[in-house]
Amino acid sequence: MEIKIEDLKVLFSEEQLQTRIKELADEMNKFYNGEEVIAICVLKGAVMFAVDLVKNLDMPLKMEFIRLSSYGSSTTTSGKVNAVDIQLPDLNDKNVLIIEDIVDTGLTAKFLIDFMHCNFHVKSLKFCSLLDKKITRKVDVEPDYYGFEVDDKFVVGYGLDYDGLYRNLRYIGYKGSSPDGDYQG
Repeated sequence: MEIKIEDLKVLFSEEQLQTRIKELADEMNKFYNGEEVIAICVLKGAVMFAVDLVKNLDMPLKMEFIRLSSYGSSTTTSGKVNAVDIQLPDLNDKNVLIIEDIVDTGLTAKFLIDFMHCNFHVKSLKFCSLLDKKITRKVDVEPDYYGFEVDDKFVVGYGLDYDGLYRNLRYIGYKGSSPDGDYQG
């Protein structure tokens, strides 16, 4: 599968993304009620979402960044999660918010949640994903917060990439290849 920008259909517009992010931030502001939070952004895909989300959070907040990898090719997961770079401060007795771009198989989310529970005794652990692709779930894990549920489309934009490209799009798109615009990646 090759993806060209002219083949993309808009799944979620910039306006839809920003509106939903503000709604998620409102929920989190109520939950944390001004308590300090350590937000952990999973690079590279979640960076756009994480930046926009934390700008709407009203509490003392520290940001950390980790890199994981689970994709074997440009469009399919390998089924294995690789910890490329996880260097975190002491998270014991802290409110931790993991920010991810998409939960599909759930393997990365489960890896991160298990990693946190095995290495720290956090005060609270919440998992937030911009997209939730429940249809492809392989393990029993659900984000505490998510922006949108998506079906089995291969999506790009707003941090999500195809072969390293299209992260800079202000919207989330998918390749529309059939007459009704659906693409099953």
